[in-house]
Amino acid sequence: MRRGSIESNSGFTLVEAVIAVGLCVTAAVGVAQLIGVATRAVRSARERTSTVIFAAAKMDELRSLAWTYEQSLSDTAAIPRSDFETDVSQPHHPQSGPGLSASPDGTLAANTLGYVDYLDDAGRWVGRDTRPPSDAVFVRRWAIWPLSADPERTLVLQVLVTTVRDDRARGAWTGPTGSDALLWSVRTRKGQ
Repeated sequence: MRRGSIESNSGFTLVEAVIAVGLCVTAAVGVAQLIGVATRAVRSARERTSTVIFAAAKMDELRSLAWTYEQSLSDTAAIPRSDFETDVSQPHHPQSGPGLSASPDGTLAANTLGYVDYLDDAGRWVGRDTRPPSDAVFVRRWAIWPLSADPERTLVLQVLVTTVRDDRARGAWTGPTGSDALLWSVRTRKGQ
């Protein structure tokens, strides 16, 4: 009898096996959900980082345009030198754009030719029209206006970058959200 009782207690019952499998499935579902949350968080962080980098790159392009004074050789008065011709909405910056001219109202809220361009997922330029091309992932807009207190010497620059997906979902841009990058800069003529 003793031997028979040892053999009958040596395995798992069907109920125990079902409970063990149920626990494993529950744990696997929980891990899968964590992986999904982590994947979305990584994608969101990557987009946020990209928007900041792309905004900083456009701000650098705008700040590199001429906005200074030059000393005249024949006269002691300094002459303002301003770039009102470069098109920074195109990759090779042809001399067919607005440069640092004051932008029309609403250039941050809507795509305005000369003040918008589009980038793919890797940050490569893909277009500049008022509608994003099919391969665009990011939309980059900028606004330029003279400072009212000193319009001849000082410009205010703004650059907004967001995803095309968020831009379409929201409609007209009214203010930054968590996925947008909005940079401001003030540019003052030097050399006088």
